[in-house]
Amino acid sequence: MSILGSLFGRGKAESKSATPAPQAAEQGESKPAPDQPVFVVGDLHGRVDLLEHILELIDLRIGELRLDNPKLVFVGNLIDHGPASADVVRRMQELTSEFPTNVQCLLGSNEQMCLDFLEAPVARQARWLKDGGAMTLQSYAVGLPGSEPQEAVRVAADLKQAMGDEVIAWLRARPSLVSSGNLHVVHAAADPRRAMGDQADRVLTWGHPEFLGVARSDNQWVAHGHSVMEQPEMKDSRISVNTAGWKTSVLSAAMILPDGRVDFLQTKP
Repeated sequence: MSILGSLFGRGKAESKSATPAPQAAEQGESKPAPDQPVFVVGDLHGRVDLLEHILELIDLRIGELRLDNPKLVFVGNLIDHGPASADVVRRMQELTSEFPTNVQCLLGSNEQMCLDFLEAPVARQARWLKDGGAMTLQSYAVGLPGSEPQEAVRVAADLKQAMGDEVIAWLRARPSLVSSGNLHVVHAAADPRRAMGDQADRVLTWGHPEFLGVARSDNQWVAHGHSVMEQPEMKDSRISVNTAGWKTSVLSAAMILPDGRVDFLQTKP
């Protein structure tokens, strides 16, 4: 089905993105070839304003090119750092529920840290709070824990109540991989020396030391967020879309078509 208009229902965006020129695979290199048009959206980190803007830009592109049956994949890291984590999660729940075959969202490392905190608050609080978790607590109107261990337990209980069982279950159900043709979308990385069907969830969510330095040799392409880039890029069988939108206000997305064309869309700061 076409999701133009009926998916987002916003009409035209007020301003178009600053879109880098389309990139193509170098001569002799394989091309990404998804089974359908795929839009991969970078880390949102609590910026619901950027989410709404990138949806408008994607909707415009779908209409301009008359794309049939497009898929939207969000790479995760919906929460932390930015001011509106709760709103981003709520909006993403709406989209994935209303359009389950066309909109998918991966589990990001920050969602995993939040879930770990809820399960083991004393042991896990320091890591999560250091990586932006305080902003998620604030978005759910939950105060920071004090210095006593029991405070972390109290805050975890308050956050569970504020989020609700449905949200927590939805976060836990997020996949670590979405594939279409020879295109594989992950949050962080993939082991370049292993087949995509033989990847560990931890690698897909947290990263791999060789991912950004070793190109794949199996005609498979990996689109990802997590690692911050100055600009989105297509290189060595990787398509990178995380431009730290939460602090730059430049949220990036990649449009990947079955013929190998890749365009990048960006919000304006």
